[in-house]
Amino acid sequence: MGTEPQLKLYNTLTREKVDFQPIDRENVRLYVCGPTVYDFAHIGNGRPAIVFDVLFRLLRQVYGESHVTYARNITDVDDKINARALRDHPGLPLNEAIRLVTEKTETQYYQDTTALGCLEPTVQPRATDNIAEMIEIIEKLIARGHAYQAAGEVLFDTKSMADYGQLSKRNLDEQQAGARVAVDAHKKSPGDFVLWKLSADNEPGWESPWGRGRPGWHIECSAMSGRYLGDVFDIHGGGLDLIFPHHENEIAQSRCAHGTDVMANVWMHNGFLQVEGRKMSKSEGNFVTIYELLQTEKLGGRTWPGAVLRLAMLMTHYREPIDFSVKRLEEAERLLAKWPAADIGNAKPDATVLAALADDLNTVVAIQALHALAQAANADASILPVFAASAALLGLLPEKVEMDDAVASEIDARVRARLELLKAKNFAEADKIRDVLLAEGIQLKDGKDPATGERITTWEVKR
Repeated sequence: MGTEPQLKLYNTLTREKVDFQPIDRENVRLYVCGPTVYDFAHIGNGRPAIVFDVLFRLLRQVYGESHVTYARNITDVDDKINARALRDHPGLPLNEAIRLVTEKTETQYYQDTTALGCLEPTVQPRATDNIAEMIEIIEKLIARGHAYQAAGEVLFDTKSMADYGQLSKRNLDEQQAGARVAVDAHKKSPGDFVLWKLSADNEPGWESPWGRGRPGWHIECSAMSGRYLGDVFDIHGGGLDLIFPHHENEIAQSRCAHGTDVMANVWMHNGFLQVEGRKMSKSEGNFVTIYELLQTEKLGGRTWPGAVLRLAMLMTHYREPIDFSVKRLEEAERLLAKWPAADIGNAKPDATVLAALADDLNTVVAIQALHALAQAANADASILPVFAASAALLGLLPEKVEMDDAVASEIDARVRARLELLKAKNFAEADKIRDVLLAEGIQLKDGKDPATGERITTWEVKR
C-alpha cells in the first residue's frame, strides 16, 4: 500500500522476531486452528479468534483487503462430539447426529466471535468436508515411506523424518503420542501418531483404502490448509498449547507428503489464559464460555459487551499469559466509555497505532496510542475520523447508535434538569439522574463553555 511500516512477527519456529516477507504480495495466506465444536466455546477459545482477527485486519491494511486469504477451520470429528451425538440423538445414524450437534455449536461460535468484533474469515472449512483430501495425504505418506499400517490404524513414522521436532524443540525420545484416539504397543516408536483409525459400528466412519474409519486429529489441518492455501503458505497461528503435538505433527505430515522444507514460513502462538488468577476448569468453578459472558451474569454478576471482552483481551500482548478477571473487564469498560463514536470517512489509521501493530501485534502500545487519540478527538472533532480508522484496525470502533427524535428530546430534558439541580447544589438528585441515564446506556460528559465558562453537558449512547 506504499507508506505502511514493515511488519515484524515473532516466529515460533525460529524463536526470533523477523521482517515478514509474504510469498506472494497479491495473496497473503493465513491459517488458524479453529474450535472443536463439541460444546460452546470458552473464553480461552476467544483469545486466538481475537488475536488473529487483529492480524487479519493488519494484513488487509498493509496488502489490501482483496489480497489476504484467512482460513480458520472447524473440527467436527472428535471423540467428545461422538459421545454427545450418541447421547443427544440416540435414534439417528451417528453421522447425521454428529452434524446436528456440530451445526448448533458451530453457529453459536460464529455468533460469539462476531459479538467479539471478529471479521468473518475468507474460508471456514469443516473437517468432515475434507475427508478426501486427508486420505490423499495419507496415501502420499505411505507411498513415500513416512506412514505404516498396524492394528487397524495408519500411523506416521516419526523416525522417518530426520528433523522431526523443530517447532517444539523436543528430542524424539521425549515425544509423547499425540492423537485423540487410543494408542497401543503396535507402534514402531512411542511418538508415532495416528493418521487414520478404523471405526466400530457405533463410531462415525468414512470409506478409505484402509477400511471404514475416521481421521486422526492432526491430519485434518494439513488437509484443509493445503487445500485452501497451498503446500507452503505464509503464516500459521493458534494457541501455545497447540505447539506440541498438534502443530508439530501438522508440519511432519505436510512436509513429508509434499516434499517441502516448511509448511508455513511463520508460526505464531498466543499465550495461555486463566480466569481470576487460576487455570480455567470446571472443577475450579471458573470455567466460562463466551456466550455466558455475553448473555448471563456468571462472571461478576452481570453481562459484558463484546467490545469490553475484546479490549480486555488486547490489553495484554498476545504472546504473554493473561489473567481474565472482573477487574480487568471493568478497566476495559471504563476505557471504552471515554472513546467517541465517529465515522471513518476516507481517513487512514494513525501512524503510531499502525507502527505498534506492525511490531509483532503490540496491542498494548497500540491501545495506549488509541486512547491518546480518543482524548484528542474529544477536544478536536477534526481528529475523529483518524481515531475511528485506528480503532477499526483493532476491531474496537465505537458504534454510532441511531435514536428516535422524541427519545433524544426526552434525554435532553433530563440533562437540562440535572444542570439545574447542579446549579442549586442539589448534588444527590443530580447524581441520581446521571446514574439512571448511565444504566440506560447514556453517557454524560461535563465540560465548560469556552466563551462563558458555564457548565455544559453533552451525552452519547454507549454500546
